[in-house]
Amino acid sequence: MGKKKYKKQLISTLKSLENTEHYILESMTNLMLFGELKKSKIEFKNGDTFSFKDNIFDYSEDKNIRKLAKLRRKMLKTMNKLVNKNKFKDKEIKFLS
Repeated sequence: MGKKKYKKQLISTLKSLENTEHYILESMTNLMLFGELKKSKIEFKNGDTFSFKDNIFDYSEDKNIRKLAKLRRKMLKTMNKLVNKNKFKDKEIKFLS
């Protein structure tokens, strides 16, 4: 495989990982909303927003959420290593910001 094709494939892989990471984050958030936050009778109205730190998932009562959080951290770490080792230009990995 040529150098350009290799780099293009690596960028495509990073895009897929980024999409998967986003999906996992969204899923963990929904699981917490349907489970723990509902149990605590915390309600949100349409248009409400809230913010939280990533480590909120590490303290979840739900072991599935904790496992997903661990997987997500590993994915982010791997993505970061791929970016650093391959010396991508900022414009090539703009989608990760």
